[in-house]
Order: sequence, then C-alpha cells, then structure tokens
Amino acid sequence: MVKINSISIKSIFLIITFFAINLFSQTGLWIGPDEIAQLPTSGPEWENLLREANESAGNPDLSDQDDRTNVTVMAKALVYARTGESRYREEVIDACMAAIETENGGRTLALGRELIGYVIAADLVGLPPDKDATFREWLAEVRHETLDGKTLISTHEDRPNNWGTHAGGSRVAVAVYLGDTAEIERCAQVFHGWLGDRSAYDGFSYGDLSWQADSDNPVGINPVGAVKDGRNIDGVLPDDQRRGGSFDWPPPKENYVYEALQGALAQAVILHRVGYDVWNWEDQALRRAFVWLHDQADFEAGGDDSWEPHLINHFYDANFPESTTSTPGKNVGWTEWTHGLIASGGDGSTAPAPPLNLRIEN
Repeated sequence: MVKINSISIKSIFLIITFFAINLFSQTGLWIGPDEIAQLPTSGPEWENLLREANESAGNPDLSDQDDRTNVTVMAKALVYARTGESRYREEVIDACMAAIETENGGRTLALGRELIGYVIAADLVGLPPDKDATFREWLAEVRHETLDGKTLISTHEDRPNNWGTHAGGSRVAVAVYLGDTAEIERCAQVFHGWLGDRSAYDGFSYGDLSWQADSDNPVGINPVGAVKDGRNIDGVLPDDQRRGGSFDWPPPKENYVYEALQGALAQAVILHRVGYDVWNWEDQALRRAFVWLHDQADFEAGGDDSWEPHLINHFYDANFPESTTSTPGKNVGWTEWTHGLIASGGDGSTAPAPPLNLRIEN
C-alpha cells in the first residue's frame, strides 16, 4: 500500500481548487475582465484611480471602521486588472494576507465596511493557490465571528440601516467569492426584504418609526407613492433618516442615508452579477431613494458618497449629478471609471452571464 503524505494531498487539493475556481468564475464579482479591457487608461477617471493605486497600502486594519486601506487595495487591483503590471498584484496579495485576523477587537460596522474591498481585490487579481486557500478558510469563518456581541450575518439580518447594509455588502461578496449558493440566496432574500418585500424577509429591528410609510409594516425603503401628512416620502430610508430626528419638514439632510446606500448599492451590484433582478425590485427602490434625496430633500451625494450616482446613472440610465473624479466610499469606489465609462443597461435588467457555478433562478 502506497502511503501519501499530508503535504502531497494538500498540494493536490490546492491545485484542483485553483483550476476549479478559474474555470467557473470568469465574469468577476464586481466587474469582469472583458469589461475592464474596454476601459481607458487616460483621462481624469483613470488618473484618479492610478493616483490611489500608487499610494502605499499601509497596514490593513479591519477593526478600524475609518481605515481606508480597503479602497486603496481595490484601486491597485483594478489597475493590475487593466494593465497587468505585476507589482500591483503583489501588493494586493500582501494586503489580503495582512488583513486576516485584523478584525479582532473591532465591531461588525468596521468589518462590514472594510472586508468587501479585499474580497473584490482578491477576485480581480487571483490569489496564488496556497494563499487563496488560507484566505478562503478565513472568509468562511469570519462571517460567523462574534465582534462586540454581533456577527456579520446577524448584523445584516437585524440592522435595517447603515450597519446592516454594509454587513450585507461584505457578506454577499464573501458568499460569491466562496461560491456558496445557499448563502447567496439568503443574502438576496434579506436584501429583498430590506428593499420592501416583507414576504421575502421581515426580521429587522427598527428604531423610531416616524419616517415609515406604514409603522405596522416597516421597511428599509418606503414604497412607491408613500405620503405622510401630505408630504412625499416615497424612497425614504426610514431607519437612517430618523438619525436626523423624527419626521419633520423640510427633511433634514441626513448623511447616514447615503452611507446606508453605500452598502445597499454594493449588494445590488454583486447580486445583479449573479443573476438577480435587484435594480428593478420593489418598483426600482434604489432609484426612488435617489429621486427622493434629489427632489424632496434637495440633498446631493458628496464626499465619500460621490461614487454612488455613477452606479445609479449606469443601471437606470439616469442623470443625477456626478463627479468626474469621485471620492471612494467606506467600502468601495472608483465607479466613475468602472461604471461611468461603460455602456448603460438603461433599465437595470441586463446582467452579465453569471459564473457557471452560480446559476441562480430568480
């Protein structure tokens, strides 16, 4: 009987895993290689991205909710994907490995904001098989890790505000990266519930209900046609708008709303890429949120929310004010290059073909 040592078995497993991943996941978690190949390497959008990619990645810290290493690493990964310059890939690999276990001592808000950038970056550059195995093992565990009494998953399923949407963005990124179809389906259910379909999911714990269209049936985004005291609240994010106080008019310009949309838009991009019709869910709830902020609150996205209109304009063929060189968000960014310069689907319904191992029925 031939004895095969554990190192040989592990090596064989890593090789098989590496080829399986590359065979079945070709469209990209955030953007695919065919799309990237069409994007320019000149102009202000590219220069903004390249400038960030040339910055030092620093020391990843997933326990620091204000650490911006994640968006720098994402920039490096995008530049590598477009140019093939290996030094950017090497920096991404080092950063992904350095991020492991840095969530310790933090909160799920920090993990939700930060983790998604590393997952997208790893997907863009392709980690070496041994490092990818380590990264995947950690990803599978970190979503269940208790941080200050919560996990990434429980935060997504309990908090209907910026905490929950950021957690959902990182959660679904991990699920797609791992090819965990059951987890992807659960993420979609929770997100659909947050958008307003309480039959899909209604397990959130809401705060002050005064901005809700129906306080007996609270949702993450108010339904189409919602009115309160004669005022249009169609598209309001009640659990973040309340952070500016109970219902009042004119509505306060509440930044938490745009931060919640950071996580929501990240979820939408990823779920769309694996086949879900998210941009049309609940009467185009995400578009309606921007319409309300623009028309009723007279409040445009700025600062680290300035990357958001590029996605809304791209998927809905809309024309909300946008910046040529936006500032990345707390979770992702660079959409003026990735989505602002490629053709729009117009109605949010045209998705790229999902990876072969992630065929989802709507």
